[in-house]
Amino acid sequence: MGYENNVRRVTPYTPGEQPNGKVIKLNTNESPYPPSPLVEKALIDMDSGLLRKYPELGSGSLISALAGYYGVDEDQVFAGVGSDDVLSLCFLTFFNGSAPVLFPEITYSFYDVWADVYGIPYRTVPLREDFTLDPEAFKGKENGGIVIANPNAPTGLLEGLDVIEDIISSNPDVMVIVDEAYIDFGGESALSLLKDHENLLVLRTMSKSRSLAGMRIGYAIGNKKAIKFLNDVKYAVNSYTLNTPSILAGKAAIEDEAYFRDTLNKIVNTRERTKKELKSLGFEVLDSMTNFVFVSHDGVLEGETASEFALRVYETLKEKGIFVR
Repeated sequence: MGYENNVRRVTPYTPGEQPNGKVIKLNTNESPYPPSPLVEKALIDMDSGLLRKYPELGSGSLISALAGYYGVDEDQVFAGVGSDDVLSLCFLTFFNGSAPVLFPEITYSFYDVWADVYGIPYRTVPLREDFTLDPEAFKGKENGGIVIANPNAPTGLLEGLDVIEDIISSNPDVMVIVDEAYIDFGGESALSLLKDHENLLVLRTMSKSRSLAGMRIGYAIGNKKAIKFLNDVKYAVNSYTLNTPSILAGKAAIEDEAYFRDTLNKIVNTRERTKKELKSLGFEVLDSMTNFVFVSHDGVLEGETASEFALRVYETLKEKGIFVR
């Protein structure tokens, strides 16, 4: 086997298919709308000479814009190359103990990948039959940290802040990461809990609600000590993460609140209309608070399994140029 004896082997995350051509692409939860016109202007006006230089160390202007927008200090904000990069560094930084990290059994499927890559022990926590979180399942068990996507993916369900705070309060000695990639589409953010819980870290992304998936901008907000820990690990690995166009685009997107709210409202209205129409077709539709819907249907053909039915729907839609997962 040679060198292969020393290779770390993991099962990688499987992203949604990336088709070419004119299709209706729903399988990666991207925004159907372009980013703010201010983003386009910022990129057009960018001095091309900046590209020969390294970007701002620490993404200072973007951090400043985010801090001002959320009403926190600049040293409470950490920025990275998409929320995936931020989550990866969070796993590397805060989950260095021997006890298993906890996250729901059905959730963003990258969490177990990072745990495997970094050799972090983990245990998945079953959801209730209705796909909601059971906060009691996160209590009384030794753990090295907790990760919760809220709203959850792929279910789209939102947990109330009382549930989130209950879990945080019950685990004061470990970091609780609340992944809010979809929170802009509905629900109250856990940011309001930061003042009372130093073991909370809230993660966000500009990929979904701000139409900047191609720029890869993610960030975390927490207490100053936690952000310093994150920066220490970041600077030990790669001092310059976000590139200059991304920093400029992210700052511009934050500055256009009117456009942000307008596109959010359009997406939410489309989501609610889609939920209604799917229910009229006999689908069971969970009450999504994201920009996607999680559905099932019992109308399988005789002898057809649920998985076979789902594959048939997927392939039929794909033939019509509609991509789902």
